[in-house]
Amino acid sequence: MDFNYKEMDPEGWETLKVISEADKLNQWMFDTIHPFLKGKVLEIGSGIGNISSFVLNNNYQLTMSDIRPSYREVLKKHFGGHPNTSEVMELDIVDPDFDQKFGKYFNTFDAIFALNVVEHIKDDKLAIANCKKLLAPGGKLTILVPAYQSLYNHFDEALEHYRRYNKTTLSALFTANDLRITRKQYFNAAGIMGWYVSGKLQKNKIIPGGQMKLYNTLVPVFRLTDKVLLNRLGLSVIVSGTKD
Repeated sequence: MDFNYKEMDPEGWETLKVISEADKLNQWMFDTIHPFLKGKVLEIGSGIGNISSFVLNNNYQLTMSDIRPSYREVLKKHFGGHPNTSEVMELDIVDPDFDQKFGKYFNTFDAIFALNVVEHIKDDKLAIANCKKLLAPGGKLTILVPAYQSLYNHFDEALEHYRRYNKTTLSALFTANDLRITRKQYFNAAGIMGWYVSGKLQKNKIIPGGQMKLYNTLVPVFRLTDKVLLNRLGLSVIVSGTKD
């Protein structure tokens, strides 16, 4: 089956393609969430697999998911034959018939993560509630979303983000669903200036490839910056919690 990715999701597709070439950034993101992964893992909103490849190559049994058939075809093409791929599935985390459609997966996964997904969902509290249903007892849920509403700009509009978060607002979704928070932090402090200049001042709707290449080259320095700042600010915020 052939899809015209750009016609179906032009900004999302171009953004994922640009980020797919940022190997150092993707490695950094994976390294940050790696401590929260274990056993059977579910990735919500896998896109074209920018992080999936790292999870699979670190010997986790991974179920990938996305709501877009075009992205699922890419995932199946690139990862369908990987020995650690459990499944590539269609999963809408706020489907009105969620319990009926996905009940067989309840209490299944030891770890679930969603990176840059929840900001696309209007009812984010329901999204977290349904994630919890899929977790096995003792399982971990890890969410990464864009940080600081004040940074909302043309990028967010083009990518159909409902909102941006901070540690307090993202943590509130976990506590509202009785998930015990084990970690909350910011990520990628150096990205704040680039996001502001490119999205707010230059009014870009897609991250320019040249800017991403330069950023990717400087990731080792930016990783050090986060350590020096103790993850107290960043372009993204991460919360991880456990289902007791």
